[in-house]
Amino acid sequence: MIELKNVSKSYRTDTIETLALQNLNLSVPAGEFLSIMGPSGCGKSTLLNIMGLIDEPSTGSVILADQEITNYNGTQIAKFRNEQLGFIFQSFHLINDLSVVDNVELPLLYRNISGKERRRMALEALAHVTLSNRAGHFPNQLSGGQKQRVAIARAIVGQPNIILADEPTGNLDSRMGDEIMDILLRLNAELGTTIVMVTHDDRMARKTHRLIRLSDGERVS
Repeated sequence: MIELKNVSKSYRTDTIETLALQNLNLSVPAGEFLSIMGPSGCGKSTLLNIMGLIDEPSTGSVILADQEITNYNGTQIAKFRNEQLGFIFQSFHLINDLSVVDNVELPLLYRNISGKERRRMALEALAHVTLSNRAGHFPNQLSGGQKQRVAIARAIVGQPNIILADEPTGNLDSRMGDEIMDILLRLNAELGTTIVMVTHDDRMARKTHRLIRLSDGERVS
């Protein structure tokens, strides 16, 4: 489902070049739940951004769902990202002026789907995260754990093949974190969604199928 071949990423300024990733190779089969760990600044978020087509590698190739993405143009990347990828962020990134169900519908606005069908799909996604009773509420009326569940519903509403999660339990206490992990594990098991999660929490990482560690932009285990 995800394959990176000799991927490197460097950032240049007028005076310095920073190597964020260095000749990284990684293969993630369909249906796997993979966690990525490492110290701050080791390249975890850069790696996730490259998988999510938010950033481009300086060298190497990116293959997602059997498609070579590296040479896609901007329109092709945006379409692929909307149809194939779901994103979960540590800080939720919900729009406070929109209701819960409207937040979940957002990714579907870029598809040729009727308003009635968008609403049905959004409510179905909320049911997956047991939050149907909060559909009409607004983000500022929710707890942190409930906000993250809305974010998960938004990530899965378009039925993506891949979910990329950046510290999804990082802003939650341990009990809420366990609830979010249980939801992700259930979605992985029931829907077969491939999930890649960046985390600093070794306890959460041990719940996933596989763990890799990065250090100074390189895979060390």
